[in-house]
Amino acid sequence: MQLRIGNGYDIHRLVPGRALILGGQRLEHPAGLGLDGHSDADVLVHAIMDALLGALSLGDIGLYFPPDDPQWQGADSLELLEQVVALVMERGWSVVNVDSVLVAERPKLKPHIAAMCSAIASRMGLTADQVGVKATTNEQLGPEGREEGISCHAVVLLQKP
Repeated sequence: MQLRIGNGYDIHRLVPGRALILGGQRLEHPAGLGLDGHSDADVLVHAIMDALLGALSLGDIGLYFPPDDPQWQGADSLELLEQVVALVMERGWSVVNVDSVLVAERPKLKPHIAAMCSAIASRMGLTADQVGVKATTNEQLGPEGREEGISCHAVVLLQKP
């Protein structure tokens, strides 16, 4: 059996007038902010996609879903995730597990983590216990701490028989 590990990272600015979508879940930010981006700006799903692509040296999500291509404007990141998982599977690999860490001061993410795991697992053909999502603050340090943005780190493990 062959194994591959990939890691991914994403960060998007928090801005007024945009939805806040994380792990496919629409959340309410106390200051009415959402993530800015060409698609729905779901940093959690974007980090997972980059981890999947990186594990197989397939580039990053910008290669497959360029931010200057109008067809991806407002795209649902969970739908893009399905396409990335299909690329992985076409090459004979399967996902063993996903682990991720969201970094945000607000809103409180813990009440939404189970729904995020379930949504991501469903789109990846996994069980919820194969998808780990954790949340932390940045102790008011850096862009996440100043509530200028939200970031995410993700790691995936792939196997090929």
